[in-house]
Amino acid sequence: MTHDEIIEMARQSSYEGSTCLLAGFELEAFAKLVAEKEREVVANWIMDRGFATGHGDSIVDLLDQLEWQIAEKEREACAKIADGWPDYDVQGLAEEIRARGQA
Repeated sequence: MTHDEIIEMARQSSYEGSTCLLAGFELEAFAKLVAEKEREVVANWIMDRGFATGHGDSIVDLLDQLEWQIAEKEREACAKIADGWPDYDVQGLAEEIRARGQA
């Protein structure tokens, strides 16, 4: 959810004449608080599952970092399998798999 979407939702949830109608600067502060809380929830979910959050300033940044980490773990798991194959035809395969993460 973007900053502007949060502000628009707050506006839509208010009705004319309401004592709870927020001024523009209050909407900005409200949107910031909601975005921070969303990011915190996602960051905690990621960390609870053993992944790092990096320096993600937004939920999209956090998810991009998570996607990269998952791909890296998958590559390493495949490389370890290839390390254990005695077949001459697959020599170097593990290094090729690991190199894909460097590209």
